[in-house]
Amino acid sequence: MTDSNGWETYSKLVLQQLETLSSGIEALRTELQDVKGQLTELKAKEDRVQDIKTWKEKIDDVASPAQLKTALEEIDDLKTFKTRAITIFMIVQALTGFVLTYAHIL
Repeated sequence: MTDSNGWETYSKLVLQQLETLSSGIEALRTELQDVKGQLTELKAKEDRVQDIKTWKEKIDDVASPAQLKTALEEIDDLKTFKTRAITIFMIVQALTGFVLTYAHIL
């Protein structure tokens, strides 16, 4: 009788340990899946960074950042000049029209 009682207790203990190990393994699997997902995201970000780095190298071959800044400032100046020139041209056209109308009336 003691042998069967001891075996029962031992088998319950072994079963309990197996269940604990099983739940631990499941938790590790879940955590491993999370790590794999994060690793995939990191690889995607690394690819994007490499693409940006390649693009920057190509842009640097064309113009340096200082040259790009100067070009953007010049473009802004040209936009301002264009606006002023069109405005002055329209004013001159309007004045010419008024003068011609006034000259025609007299």
